Amino acid sequence: MCGFEDRSAGPNDEIAANRKRSRMKSSHARAVDAIRREGIVLVFPIRNRNDLPSLWHAFHPRSEMRWEWDAHGDGRVVELWHLRMRLARSSDVAYAKWFRGRATFFSLPVLHALLGSFASADVMYGLPREAVDILEVLRESSPRSTKELRAEVDLRGKAFEGIFHHAMKALWSRLLIVGAGEVEDGAFPSLAVAATETMFEDLWLVRHEVPPAAQKKLAEVLAATPAFARELSRCKASIIG
Repeated sequence: MCGFEDRSAGPNDEIAANRKRSRMKSSHARAVDAIRREGIVLVFPIRNRNDLPSLWHAFHPRSEMRWEWDAHGDGRVVELWHLRMRLARSSDVAYAKWFRGRATFFSLPVLHALLGSFASADVMYGLPREAVDILEVLRESSPRSTKELRAEVDLRGKAFEGIFHHAMKALWSRLLIVGAGEVEDGAFPSLAVAATETMFEDLWLVRHEVPPAAQKKLAEVLAATPAFARELSRCKASIIG
């Protein structure tokens, strides 16, 4: 079993603390390696299927994941949840709620190739007005918490919750926005969101010039996982209209 922290020593033990920091760095590096190798990786598996690459299966290939957050839950799920946010903040990889609205990581070459794929059409075509408003806010200042975004575009309250999530889904699906960690925003942390063109400006500016190696990697990823290919086709269909 592969964990993220050493539970054999007390919390005040300096050696244990140093060991924990070292293993956190190691888990980050292993996750980045897995994402770069696979190209597109979910954070958590869907119904424990192993035909969709996930960080859970990369770290715990012989363990089924139990989505339980009570005192009897699997602590590895919580550890992976926190690792997800550290990875998103790092810019070593890209994070978006892309595949069926689920937490998804991309290697940077694959992100570049996907941006190029979307750039072959008008990526703004058919976006809800609220999505355009959100994107404009993020272009001016990124990252922003979801709470801040809802206030900026005047979509606060339960009455506008569905409209906000519909707009965000459209932006996630076209990779116009990415996750950038979490923000302490009230009782619970809020996801920090950035415009892709600001967080990955270098890739955005050359999205019409995707290197052959990046194109090849994306083609390999889509061939290996047809579900990802179908998701991309669905997202692109909404742009073409």
